[in-house]
Amino acid sequence: MAACIPFDQARNHLDETQCVTGKVIRVQEGDRGVHYLDFCEDYRLCSFTVVVFAHDLQKIGDIRQLAGKVVEIRGEIKDYDDRAEIVLESSRQLGNGLMRLSPLPRSFDVEQRGHFSAGTSRPRRNRSTRKKKGIPNLPVDVSDAEPD
Repeated sequence: MAACIPFDQARNHLDETQCVTGKVIRVQEGDRGVHYLDFCEDYRLCSFTVVVFAHDLQKIGDIRQLAGKVVEIRGEIKDYDDRAEIVLESSRQLGNGLMRLSPLPRSFDVEQRGHFSAGTSRPRRNRSTRKKKGIPNLPVDVSDAEPD
């Protein structure tokens, strides 16, 4: 397989499937749970980004672990908003296909745009062991049954 190209050369390879490498400065969350891997301090001036849609997060894992790491991402380089981008849809696109991210924490709510919710603690109610009132015990009356 061909060597990875630096992220700042990705614009020269639009509509090609390539391996792009670079250091992820931060993982940024956008609208509707979409996440971006930023490779530049100011993402607006960066010529390359990686996009992860909310529905793919469960398949990929906790991408926040990539912040501060040099990564290799394989995929088709597309032109979007005058910037080169790869859409990350599977963990197989990371590294040599062997890189594994830990799963998303259970408290990570994709529907809530990826915000963590600590939840609330409610006191547990003790379950009653008393019998319910109002259900009469009827005696079994077999005198109405006809003999065979």
